[in-house]
Amino acid sequence: MTDSRVQSLCDEFSVRIVPKSVCPGPGETRAVATLEKIIRRHGMEHARLVMTTLAETENNKAALEAAAFGAASDLIRACPEWVEDASKWLAVWDKTPVGELQALTHDLRGHVSMRCALAGLIYERIWRAYGPRSVQPDLLDERRRG
Repeated sequence: MTDSRVQSLCDEFSVRIVPKSVCPGPGETRAVATLEKIIRRHGMEHARLVMTTLAETENNKAALEAAAFGAASDLIRACPEWVEDASKWLAVWDKTPVGELQALTHDLRGHVSMRCALAGLIYERIWRAYGPRSVQPDLLDERRRG
């Protein structure tokens, strides 16, 4: 039985919960236990911000998996000053291909935590937008804005 708070959160963001035996498509998740844990540990408002960060940003509706929810939660808690500017926070996540980064982490399965590996890859993208080089990017950086 799905926790009513998780069901309510998913309903609020039009995310469909699918059984564990089903491979979720865009806008679907089977990470019920992860969402329940996030709500229990950090509260419903934090869980809403996690869901907003993933479900409401470009190209991330197919990344509604346990590792992505956990990574988003970790980064929100680690970088609260960056989250304060919600429009910039979401714009950075709009440009972050979370699903593609998740695929990269699968090569590390069994060696490191998928959640931590994904958080590190995403953090590097966020740091570029908020860190010291956000004002003056490295001119030799292959991802500099043209």
